[in-house]
Amino acid sequence: MPVRRSTVRRLELAAGGLAASCLAAMEERLPWFPRLPADQRAGVLLVTQTGVGNFAAWLTRPGENIRLTAEAFRIAPRDLARRLSLRQTVELVRVATDVFEQHLPPLAADDDERRVLVEAVLRFGREIAFAAATVYANAAETRGAWDARLEALVVDAVVRGEADDAMVSRAAALGFDPAATVTVVAGSTPAEAPEEALGELRRRAHRSGRSVLVGVQGRRLIVLLSEPSGPSPGLGRLVDGFGPGPVVVGPPVPGLRAAHAGAREALAGLRAAPGRPDAPRPVAADDLLPERALCGDAAAHRALTDLLAPLHAAGGALLATLTTYLDGGGALESCARALFVHPNTVRYRLRRVSELTGRAPTEPRDAQVLRTALVAARLDADELRNPYNERQGDEDVR
Repeated sequence: MPVRRSTVRRLELAAGGLAASCLAAMEERLPWFPRLPADQRAGVLLVTQTGVGNFAAWLTRPGENIRLTAEAFRIAPRDLARRLSLRQTVELVRVATDVFEQHLPPLAADDDERRVLVEAVLRFGREIAFAAATVYANAAETRGAWDARLEALVVDAVVRGEADDAMVSRAAALGFDPAATVTVVAGSTPAEAPEEALGELRRRAHRSGRSVLVGVQGRRLIVLLSEPSGPSPGLGRLVDGFGPGPVVVGPPVPGLRAAHAGAREALAGLRAAPGRPDAPRPVAADDLLPERALCGDAAAHRALTDLLAPLHAAGGALLATLTTYLDGGGALESCARALFVHPNTVRYRLRRVSELTGRAPTEPRDAQVLRTALVAARLDADELRNPYNERQGDEDVR
């Protein structure tokens, strides 16, 4: 049944009073509403008045419900949309709908028209709620796209070593504490459903008490993780968010400005990881020192030579024993004969090597690391003795 034109006119004339009644009900029923600034409450009043006017127009043109219900939100001040959450907006719509149900039916000409108005109020309130949800969903989508661009900029700045104030400000805007200890993890981008995998990675990081920044650079996925305030639970299933292949963890660094050092080591480890196919997943960048050195990583070369520094400080016997033991293929008896000492002396010295370096020469992987460290130290020593070797070699070639 259509609503009479005279009734619609009465609705239009009552718009101001209805909006004021809605505002009074909101102040009475919503504890947070009176705390809004005066300009915010004025914005709510403007939206409510527009809603009443749109309702009157909607009664005569119900087919235009989408345009008319969304129009009330388009005229809302920008600051109002940022200040109110979706839950608060729904509460406002609920209160306004209750007020409409109380004040609009008496404006009807008869009982039949009154029933039409009550049903129309409920339908219009539903459309308003859906329009509000659409507005907030669009805002969230836009904000999410903007956050993703900011996130990519921060991760790219960390990888490039451009830790300026702008990068720190962007990270803080994304909720990442720039002063927190940061761990950089590098791996491959998920090939199937990357958005779902990265979303799950973020959720797991947040559940473990970590802040997270994610950067996708082609087939390479780089993740910045803050250390949790409590005991660190480890990476756990966070690595499931990466694609197939190795996942390398850089050393923890103090703050976002120093994160480039961790990213450099993690990415160097990722390049070198194919040289150790039996590596665990994830694997620490420090556990790939031999492979990184073979790839030309100067930081790994220095770390390997530094590994032998305690042996130099302890005297030549330990270093000589380690060298003889490894060069002899790890045979204890032949090492003792070559050094003219008892096998127990070799065992004692090897234990001391393990204590000072953290690497046990009797373990295959540790022996490989120590052997590579010896080679790196020999190369450094030769370069110091013959600094013109490379130049002379170039001249010989010419």
